Amino acid sequence: MRTLLCSVLLALILVMPARAGNLLDLAVVDRDTGQTLSTHVHNGKLYVPGTPGHRYAVRLSNRTGARLLAVLSVDGVNAVSGETASANQGGYVLDAWESTEINGWRKSLDEVAQFNFTTLSDSYAAQTGRPANVGVIGVAVFTERARRWIAEPRNERVPAPSARPWAKDAEASSDQAVAAAPPASAGKAQESTVQADAALGRSEPKRERLGTGHGEREWSQVGTTRFERASSQPAETLAIWYDSYRNLAARGIIPRRPLASREPNPFPNGFVADPPARYRYR
Repeated sequence: MRTLLCSVLLALILVMPARAGNLLDLAVVDRDTGQTLSTHVHNGKLYVPGTPGHRYAVRLSNRTGARLLAVLSVDGVNAVSGETASANQGGYVLDAWESTEINGWRKSLDEVAQFNFTTLSDSYAAQTGRPANVGVIGVAVFTERARRWIAEPRNERVPAPSARPWAKDAEASSDQAVAAAPPASAGKAQESTVQADAALGRSEPKRERLGTGHGEREWSQVGTTRFERASSQPAETLAIWYDSYRNLAARGIIPRRPLASREPNPFPNGFVADPPARYRYR
């Protein structure tokens, strides 16, 4: 019983549905099956197996009661601006406790080009001359600087202090007013995976690893907002690496699919079966 319990606990630890952070959860959703891809832990990194040709979405879930800025990187490319990704660029602002799915590369405030699993050579990053970081999805998370609500100074002339004893206090308050925060700028990130050499216990030709393609355009409307970061450094950074099931299994990152438990039998039925009941005794 102890061995069984330990095995179950180990399985639960190694296979998780998302990358849970303190501030934000990151997950990958296969849009063709509707399933959230389970993550597999290997050498401190989280991996998900993607299916070639399938569309996918990146799910971001705010775990806090305050707004967050999520700078999303796919294959080392900012998913909003298309720039080589950097944490100091722009991204998506999530309201308190909000969860959203990012379905593709942002083309405008109304459209995205779908994320889909494709070969590395056909990936958007490789097609734009940036293949070095294909195979990883990352997000840099920023908290918001506390807002200061200060009344705007009036245009009318303020009477002299002798006539209005509180005037000095009013003038001091206006001196402390702060300008509105500028809009957040826009996108970069890192890391990749390696090719597989073997699968199912025998040598096989090397298979090209997966990347993220620039798929069909679809409607996906967003707006703009102002967000002032509490710090120039991310409050946390999350990442999930991906590749095909076969490649990840060949690298020992995920278990290989079980083979048939016995040899196939060309004649599985040894005797003639009875006919349906309505034909018996005729």
